[in-house]
Amino acid sequence: MRVVREFSKEGIRLSIFSWNNKYLIKYELGPMEQTFKIPEMDVLDESDLEVFFEGDFFDAVKDRFKEMGESFRKKLENF
Repeated sequence: MRVVREFSKEGIRLSIFSWNNKYLIKYELGPMEQTFKIPEMDVLDESDLEVFFEGDFFDAVKDRFKEMGESFRKKLENF
């Protein structure tokens, strides 16, 4: 597995890996993570992956983290 890039944006840790003919884009926030796999054949240049770190897609990732966090907190309350 090759690390392509790692950085943080708005408190979310982003890691991009190249592995098994796919790019893995991993978002981490606290105890939660989301991972997306993209076939390398669908990406002409690694810079094309930038679209996953902005706009509607990144907003959806943040919204999903919010929903995940609420579910997690509710479960911990009833633990």
